[in-house]
Amino acid sequence: MPIEASAISSGSGLVVRPVKQKRKAHSLGIGRANSSEHERTALQRDLLEGQESRLPPAIRQALQESFSQIEKEFEALYLENVELRKDIDTLNERLVSEGHVPEGLDLNKGAKPKSGHATSQLSQKLKTTYKASTSKRPDLGGPLNFSVGSWELWGGDSWIVSSFKATTTRAVCQLVRQYLGHRDGIWDVATTRVVPVILGTASADHTAMLWSIETGKCVLKYLGHSGSVNSIKFHPTDQLCLTASGDHSAHVWRYVVQLPLSQSSVDSNVGAVHARVSDSSASGLLRAEPSGEDEVDASDKDEGEPLTEPDGANDAVTVRTPLATLKGHQGVIIAADWLVGGKQLVTASWDRTANVYDAETSELLHPLTGHDQELTHCCAHPAQRLVVTASRDTTFRLWDFRDPTIHSVNVFQGHTDTVTSAVFASSENVVSGSDDRTVKVWDLKNMRSPIATIRTDSAVNRICVSPTHKIIALPHDNRHVRLFDLSGVRLARLPRSNRQGHRRMVCSTVWSEENGACNLFTCGFDRQALGWNINTTALMQEKKVQ
Repeated sequence: MPIEASAISSGSGLVVRPVKQKRKAHSLGIGRANSSEHERTALQRDLLEGQESRLPPAIRQALQESFSQIEKEFEALYLENVELRKDIDTLNERLVSEGHVPEGLDLNKGAKPKSGHATSQLSQKLKTTYKASTSKRPDLGGPLNFSVGSWELWGGDSWIVSSFKATTTRAVCQLVRQYLGHRDGIWDVATTRVVPVILGTASADHTAMLWSIETGKCVLKYLGHSGSVNSIKFHPTDQLCLTASGDHSAHVWRYVVQLPLSQSSVDSNVGAVHARVSDSSASGLLRAEPSGEDEVDASDKDEGEPLTEPDGANDAVTVRTPLATLKGHQGVIIAADWLVGGKQLVTASWDRTANVYDAETSELLHPLTGHDQELTHCCAHPAQRLVVTASRDTTFRLWDFRDPTIHSVNVFQGHTDTVTSAVFASSENVVSGSDDRTVKVWDLKNMRSPIATIRTDSAVNRICVSPTHKIIALPHDNRHVRLFDLSGVRLARLPRSNRQGHRRMVCSTVWSEENGACNLFTCGFDRQALGWNINTTALMQEKKVQ
């Protein structure tokens, strides 16, 4: 008896079942019935169109124009989708012809995997929506989800194999601790530059929090902003904190913390951080299970599950009143930083300007203009009076305040999309990251071209370079964190699976080499910050072997 193969989706695979000829005939009968139904529907539509409409002509014309516009936009989206599929097929064929098999592509089945992350446009829409937020959302239980109809967008190509050699991260990168308590995504993370070393986070839930690195407990909440807190930076020598917000202001506020007189810990000799009151509890080291490159595409069934807020977060000291409020911008303040010495500070805004203020008097000293679009980041040199600002105009600028009488500016061009961050790697180098999925290392003496280019498979957010070993930590939209050196050599990727790592895009990274237990911190839109122990010595040794 003749049969036909019917492919039925079952999980991630396909189940082939024989279908009898009789059922095939039955399905044809159903098809004929459906065809007759379509014909009747079309006839009824024609009859209705022939009838005189009772709608006023103006309303009817407006409806027709609206539906026509919707049809055109959907058609453009569909054509773009088709072109993207063709481009990906062409790339796959080229990789296969060169002997490379794209990650996740099964040549035996011939099936194309679905993209694991949103397209760049949707990611940018999410970022813009939250950073500009100045009112609390109805439901802070989780991030927004965006969808475009029922069509599958093939804009992402994170599964295309990378040209960089994979490095095993089981021994050199370990997850140590989670910091849970925010009720929305975390945009920025920072550590203090003076003892006691504590962790700070800035969140879309309108708060900034300070954490004990050792215990993972929140010891202080700052509640002074009325909008999303987009940036957090600590004063270089004093217990002052600088936060930038979507409420068009930047705040300087004081925190009071102290180490306990004596307390032992199972994982390090760093005491638990206290904020005005003594915290008598300390938790042990949370060891992560080993994870390698083969666990990248593990099941994400728990990706959307909300993270619970620890009880300790509600017991933290709260600060509501800033020492100073900076209100010189006409738009969202996306980032802020302290200049060397801490007597001045710089802010970057969506009003296309950056401002330099006097930290003590809040006086506006220097408005920095020149960018053509919204600013996305700013960073001050730790030892010299230099500032870099990044923008959506695909450039970043270097501002030189070393000469009090002359303030020079240099423009760095080389990216093809929004420059999401630019940071100093040394006295002579700047590293920039972009939504064009590249990271570039620049020599300050040569602005024309970068000395190294790192190509990745996802947009790059706020990067950080370790002061001692010069390791760049790249946070990605696709939930991964990768480590590179200044020459562009890939050193490692932090473990990520359904058991550990970030579940949403990673927004920022910061190194803290002075801390023994955790020397790298990351934060993301899954409402958690993570503390990692990176064996930098082993990483550099593996680099020499390669």
